[in-house]
Amino acid sequence: MSTPTGFMEFKRELPGDRSPSERVRDWEEFHKHMSEEELQTQGARCMDCGTPYCHTGIDMAGGTSGCPVHNLIPEWNNLVYRGLWKEALERLHKTNNFPEFTGRICPAPCEGSCTVGLIGQPVTIKTIEQAIIDKGFEEGWVVPEPPEKRTGRRVAVVGSGPAGLACAAQLNKAGHEVTVYERSDRIGGLLMYGIPTMKLDKAVVQRRVDLLAAEGVKFVTNTEIGKDIKAKQLVDEYDAVVLCGGATKPREFSIEGSDLNGVHYAMPFLNGTIKSYLDSGLQDGQYLSAKDKDVIVIGGGDTGSD
Repeated sequence: MSTPTGFMEFKRELPGDRSPSERVRDWEEFHKHMSEEELQTQGARCMDCGTPYCHTGIDMAGGTSGCPVHNLIPEWNNLVYRGLWKEALERLHKTNNFPEFTGRICPAPCEGSCTVGLIGQPVTIKTIEQAIIDKGFEEGWVVPEPPEKRTGRRVAVVGSGPAGLACAAQLNKAGHEVTVYERSDRIGGLLMYGIPTMKLDKAVVQRRVDLLAAEGVKFVTNTEIGKDIKAKQLVDEYDAVVLCGGATKPREFSIEGSDLNGVHYAMPFLNGTIKSYLDSGLQDGQYLSAKDKDVIVIGGGDTGSD
């Protein structure tokens, strides 16, 4: 346990945001960062519960209670509180392939399940998670770790989104030779093209892709299975094929006027904007522009806010 009375002594703190007048000038991440001292204080609020619901990952009423990947949250909270950042990183990587992604874009069901939240504000888990992995990269602790031995088995992974990358990472770690196929021109799927840079900087995504490549994962872009390569070819050439395709087809509205000009679905809008930004800094005009227009967004989830 960090400190038995930390949750009573310290208030929940969150990193601040860049002011709207500043962040409308660019497309960079808008969350600021907390100091190590502030993060250690937040780690002290963790109670190390006898039954820590934060990392249970239970399906309840169609939603998730606790961390779906079973992060060892009380353990790395305590390590951060004690200033043992490298040990905290090792604990975090035991359960999470990509904490730099989840620490930025996960809706944090862990915090919704935090026991401290029953009587007050939950522990700042998500912020601490991001800080651990960011410090790990800054200090050079995160390095390629290719498997010592190869099994001789070859696996094709179709789709390079979060599921495909996590699958590739685990299979490669087990010693299999993994090739990831992506129909787009960049690796990352939803991480690269579905989530705006203000939430997830694309350099953060590319950094992990480069790390996986250095560990032996092969990536093939601009290749759609069933079009550029027949599915049977994959089955014949590989010992196993894993399908990790994303859900890019929108849910259509059966309401009057949904087919009019000016009505667009979110994914084409987001994908086109992000691709144009990465390709040319939005200079090529290959995206849907809402400049000088009044816009109605239907849907209030993550995609709606994006």
